[in-house]
Amino acid sequence: MNGWGGGYVTDVTYVLGYYRQQSPSLMTLACLLSGVAAPLPGPDDPVSYLELGCGHGFGALVLAASNPHWTVTAIDFNPAHIAEARAWAAEAGICNAHFLEADLVTLAEDPTSARVPEADFVSMHGVWTWVPEDARSGIVRLLLAKVRPGGAVHVSYNALPAWGNALGMQRVVHDCGRRLATGSDVQAMQGLRLVKELQSTGALQLNRSYLATSLLSRFENMPGPYLAHEFMHDSFAPCFHADLAAELADAKLEWVGSVNLTENFPDLTLTPDQRTLVQRFDDPLLRELLKDMCLERSLRHDLFVRGTRRMAPTERHAALMDVKLTLNIRPEDMPYEAEMPAGRAALNRSFYGPITEAMAAGPRRVGDLLAVPHLEGRRDNPAELIGLLVGLDLAEPATRPGAEPAVQARSLNRVTATRLSRAGQLGRPVAAASLALGAGAPCSLIDLYTIERMRTGGGEARIEEWVRDLGAEPDSDAGTTMREAFDRALRVKLPILRAQGV
Repeated sequence: MNGWGGGYVTDVTYVLGYYRQQSPSLMTLACLLSGVAAPLPGPDDPVSYLELGCGHGFGALVLAASNPHWTVTAIDFNPAHIAEARAWAAEAGICNAHFLEADLVTLAEDPTSARVPEADFVSMHGVWTWVPEDARSGIVRLLLAKVRPGGAVHVSYNALPAWGNALGMQRVVHDCGRRLATGSDVQAMQGLRLVKELQSTGALQLNRSYLATSLLSRFENMPGPYLAHEFMHDSFAPCFHADLAAELADAKLEWVGSVNLTENFPDLTLTPDQRTLVQRFDDPLLRELLKDMCLERSLRHDLFVRGTRRMAPTERHAALMDVKLTLNIRPEDMPYEAEMPAGRAALNRSFYGPITEAMAAGPRRVGDLLAVPHLEGRRDNPAELIGLLVGLDLAEPATRPGAEPAVQARSLNRVTATRLSRAGQLGRPVAAASLALGAGAPCSLIDLYTIERMRTGGGEARIEEWVRDLGAEPDSDAGTTMREAFDRALRVKLPILRAQGV
C-alpha cells in the first residue's frame, strides 16, 4: 500500500460498477414516496450532479451521457481512478462530465473547491464508513458549501446494528491479511481464506452471526480489488443511522427515506407486531433504530434533503401519478411473489398482469397504468405500484419517454463494450446510457457487446464469429455458454433495451 494513502487502499483500483440508487430519478422517487417535494428533473433542466468517491467514474459517465444538459462533477482521492475516468470520457466524447482528484479532508477549504459547482443531487456510494473521521468532517463542510437548497444527498454505508456481529470477521481479515501478503487485494483474499478456516473450527463469533456467515458466502467469489476496498482500509467504522443523521445535520441535511424503495413500506419490512411497537414513536430516527433491530440491513442507502418541503397528500398523489415507468423484464417473466423482510409478498396477478402487458411497448405514465381496464385491485395507490415495480428492479423511471438514442449515449455504450470486453467477464452487470431514461438501463456487458456487433453489421447468424472473436471455440464448453448468452441477449434483453431507448 502506498504511503500517501494514509491508510486508504491505493495500490489496487476499485472495481467498476453502476449502482442505480445513485440516480437522481431514484432519489426523486424516494422523496415523493416519503411525501417530500422533489420533482423529477425536466428533459432540458440544467441539473448539477456531484459524486464523491467516484472510482473509475462509470456511474458519473452514464448519467452524463444520458443527460446532455446536466453538469456532472465526480471526485476521487486516487489519481489512477481520475486518470482512467478522464480517458474514458475523452474516448467516448463526453464533455459534460468533469473529474477532479481531491482529498475530501481538505477540499472544502482548498481553492480547488471553486471548480465544484453547487449541486442539485449528490451521491456517496461506499465512502462514509470507509474513511477516517477527518474525511467525514471534510465531507460535511463540503456539503454545507455545495448542496443547493432543496438538494438531495444519497449516502450508502455499512450500518449498525447489522454489522455488529461481523466486525470481528473484518478485523481478522484486515489484521491477519496484512501479515500474510503484500498487495491489498491478495491480503484481503488471504485474510478471508483464514477466516473460512477459522469458521470450520467452530469459532463461535463466525458461526453464530448470520451476517458473518452470509458475507463469507457472498465474498467467496468476489474479485480481489473489491475485497481490498471492502476490508483493507485502516478506517472501517460502520455506524448507526441516527449518528449519520446527526453528523449531516451540520450541513443542514434532514433524513427523508431510503433509496431502496421497498424499505419505505412498513408493511413489507416489518411484521404486524413490529409495526405496532415501532409506531409508538413519532421520531423518524427512533423508528429507524427499532426497524434496524428487526432487519438484516448491513448496507443502507439513505437520502437526505437540504430544506425539506412536505407535500399535501393530494399533491403527492398527483406527482406520483405523473411518473413514467418502463419495464426491465418481459411481461411473461413478471414474478408474482417476492421475498420481503416481513415474509413473502404476493403480487396480484389480476392487477400486475394487465399493467405489465400495457408497459410492454415502452414507458407509460403511472396514472394511465392505473386506468387500464379490468384491473382487480386498488387504482388509487400509485405509491405501492411504483414502490414495488421500481423497488424490486422490475421497472425504471423514464425522464424522456420515447426519446431516440442520443449520440453521446451511443458512443459511451460502444466504448464500454469495447473496453470491457477486452477484459473478459461478459456476464458482468453494467448499465447502458439512455436519454429516454435519463439514467442507466440495467444490462450485462454481453448485452452491450451484442448491441455493438449488431450495429456494425451481421445478425444472429454471426454468433459463432462473435464467440471466436472473444477467444473461444463455438463447440467448447465456454463457447456453448457464450452462444447461449448471445441468444438470450438477442431474444430477451435487446427488445427491452430498445423500449428503454438504448
